[in-house]
Amino acid sequence: MYNLDRIVILAGGLSPEREVSLHSGHRVRDALAEAGIDAVVADADSELLTQLRADPPSAVFPVIHGASGEDGAIREVLGLIGAPYVGSVASACQMAFDKPTAKALAATAGLITPASVTLPREIFHDLGAAAVIDLIVARLGLPLYIKPSRGGSALGAGQVRTAAELPAALLSCFAYGDIALIERFIPGTEVAVGVIDLGHGPQALPAVEIIPGAGGYDYAARYTPGKTEFYVPARLPGMVAADVARIAITAHTVLGLRDLSRTDLIVDEEGTAYFLEVNVSPGMTETSTLPMALEASDHSFGTTCVRLLEIAAARGA
Repeated sequence: MYNLDRIVILAGGLSPEREVSLHSGHRVRDALAEAGIDAVVADADSELLTQLRADPPSAVFPVIHGASGEDGAIREVLGLIGAPYVGSVASACQMAFDKPTAKALAATAGLITPASVTLPREIFHDLGAAAVIDLIVARLGLPLYIKPSRGGSALGAGQVRTAAELPAALLSCFAYGDIALIERFIPGTEVAVGVIDLGHGPQALPAVEIIPGAGGYDYAARYTPGKTEFYVPARLPGMVAADVARIAITAHTVLGLRDLSRTDLIVDEEGTAYFLEVNVSPGMTETSTLPMALEASDHSFGTTCVRLLEIAAARGA
């Protein structure tokens, strides 16, 4: 066992997902404490580099969600100061965090992903929103699903059933980013598949089936206990369950991810699984799917966190 006497959990940040990140960080800290490992939670602020240099950590566990935490920036800086950390390297995070890029790479690996277009805010202004919207509907049909090209927790995302709903949905999307990913909406069962690599190659965890309430799987539904129903393992036929596991491992591999990730998918009524996106810093709250999947497998949450830190510390050594 590598020395884990100085563990830093990075949580917080300045993205709209700050509160969720802090909740994730505190839960990881508590799980480590139960496993006998002391850890401190640190924010990504102007004091961080001074703290890390003054007392170099055995390993860092980043759980900052959204920009900086998932776009590779924080990990790039950790690499600059030589601090070993859990999770994917910066270059892989950059590709995974940009949803259109992740979709394109997934497609090159043979994964099915909903037809989509990616457009910046300016194009609607420069060419006229009505004309561009008409082209989108003609190409993709209805309903659609709109989300920022970079971001998480369903912020700025939502389903569009009619062309008349598109302008308001785009405004909501652009409140969280300047580029919109507009996908053909695929009705079906939403599942999340976590992947962990504890030193023997990436392994898919049991798929988690997500049954949101009437408002859909929005920010509140993700983090408010009781608003969403979860089934672990997902109620999928055996062949479909194997397929979503294969897709998650393929996405993890083709994007060059490391240690852990979570892939989100939709399974339609015919059993076809569509890759939606992948997350390099999955939520660790009580309503987050990765900890649920760990507990449903033969991996406890705390033990898994310790093992990931040991692997990171070994890389640093």
